[in-house]
Amino acid sequence: MERDQLADFLRRRRESIRPAEVGITDGPRRRTAGLRREEVAMLAGMSVDYVVRLEQGRSSQPSTQLLGALARALRLSDDERDHVFHLAGHRPPPADGVARQARAGLIRMLDLLGDTPALVLSDLGEVLAQNRTAVLLMGDLTGISGDRRHVVYRWFTDPAARAVCPPEEQENHGRRLVADLRAAVGRRSGEAAVAGLVDRLQAASADFRRMWTEHEVAVRRADRKTFLHPSVGRLTMDCETLVTPDQGQQLLVLTPADTEARERLDLLRVLGVQKFPAGPTGPPVR
Repeated sequence: MERDQLADFLRRRRESIRPAEVGITDGPRRRTAGLRREEVAMLAGMSVDYVVRLEQGRSSQPSTQLLGALARALRLSDDERDHVFHLAGHRPPPADGVARQARAGLIRMLDLLGDTPALVLSDLGEVLAQNRTAVLLMGDLTGISGDRRHVVYRWFTDPAARAVCPPEEQENHGRRLVADLRAAVGRRSGEAAVAGLVDRLQAASADFRRMWTEHEVAVRRADRKTFLHPSVGRLTMDCETLVTPDQGQQLLVLTPADTEARERLDLLRVLGVQKFPAGPTGPPVR
């Protein structure tokens, strides 16, 4: 681990980011052009003391999860993120595959969308980043590990994941998830990790096996879905999916489909974060 170089790089990146870039008001009494350490700590979900020790070269080796959070907070490019991993003595996440970090440009778009729920997903349906409003609507879906990090896996193996979708919509939603996965598998033919996910889904779910054999293929672009939220009830949302040129990541933006959904989303922002009864199983985000 190159503590001094890591400290210098993190400090310089923090000082180069304007508060407005991450949705922080730049008040008249501000004496630094970049972010404060406590602001980085807030954005990354860690203690201010640890950020201080990192920048002073006094920290223990940060985990890969912590480095990923810092990369998102500091809006690092893929190359900068990989550099940080190397300096910390870790292997960077692969440029392709299921373990990628959300792209810096997509993270910035999440910030710009503000009160509009939005999230970044991998092409296999892993939630890589969410803005605050998306967390209020869906719960925090970024810290899930194993196969459950895939939306499609949770949908077919966890009844709680389906409970937030009206019963009359569940069959169609499952079919859309399977068709989207089929398209991703076609693009990434031969990858062991992708084939393994499909095999484990077929072993775990008869419904998935049935739908998979029908060989429906469709990349999701636009949709309308209903969320049954534990605090504010039913919200019908229009969903637009923007795909990166390499089709590796997607920005999903959700807007209220009617006045009732808009009012309930406004109420949800007022209520703040609510604990989902069954933990972060995740509503139908795709």
